[in-house]
Amino acid sequence: MQWKRHLAGLAFILVFVVSYFTNKFVLSVLKFTYPTLFQGWQTFVGASLLLLSGKLGWVEMTRISRSSVLSWLPGSLLFVGNIYAGSRALSRLDIPYFFTLQNSSHVVSQIIRTVVHREKMQRLQTISIFLILMSAINLPHYDPQFDVSSYLWAAGHLFCVGAYRVFQVHHKSVNLSDMEQQCINYLFSVLLLAVAAHPTGDLKSALEFPSLQSHAFHCGCCASAVLGFLLLLATVKLKTGSSCEHFAVWIFLSKVTAMCLSPLIFTMDANVPSVVCVMVSHAGEALLVYSERETRSDQHSTRLTPS
Repeated sequence: MQWKRHLAGLAFILVFVVSYFTNKFVLSVLKFTYPTLFQGWQTFVGASLLLLSGKLGWVEMTRISRSSVLSWLPGSLLFVGNIYAGSRALSRLDIPYFFTLQNSSHVVSQIIRTVVHREKMQRLQTISIFLILMSAINLPHYDPQFDVSSYLWAAGHLFCVGAYRVFQVHHKSVNLSDMEQQCINYLFSVLLLAVAAHPTGDLKSALEFPSLQSHAFHCGCCASAVLGFLLLLATVKLKTGSSCEHFAVWIFLSKVTAMCLSPLIFTMDANVPSVVCVMVSHAGEALLVYSERETRSDQHSTRLTPS
């Protein structure tokens, strides 16, 4: 029913915004910038809750074969790169700037689709990709708090997000549900981040973290982990009840909501050109969502037309 889909969409927006704000609070306000530990904690809690939910029958998961795990490892590696680099970038960038750069993952996805999978771009898609790319290129020039490392981490993040998006669609191995894919991602992340915690120096630095014993830090870390798991459930629920186009619309609305509310909660240094970059990027994303909807509609009409 229509109202159920809208309710699931609104729930997704709420969890999405609160999740990002909680992560931003821990990373930027409390300054806990040790992603091997922070993301390792989140993925550990996510894996534990997901496996527990599967055991209790709250989510539908089947036994995952070893061959399925091995075939999905490239996706899991991209997932780790996504959350690690994303954590680094989000700790240094304001949320509107972070989403503006993250939108460029669509450029990466489109390049991979065009070069590797020989997919053709429609005119509206080309325009939208151009707007997104130009916004990301110009944003560093106008960011009042420009920092090279922030943008390098953001570049790594958007590459992993874009490549993962294509890998998820074109993965040719045995079918894995979204929950099963995420279970592999979680377990692989926990293992890899745990191994990396000592060599990166995060473990030693975290022991000297000033707010290590504070209630705000404990609550923020617990909330971020639980919200990450709830965001997974909300995402799967929304995807199963909506088409790909409608799901993309809800993601777009979630980003816009987070960007509009973030200056009310976090301090943000902005100027007119940087705000224009943000607006143009998301106008490009809106156009991309519309163009992909039109493309799927045309393909559906073509299949229905008798030859």
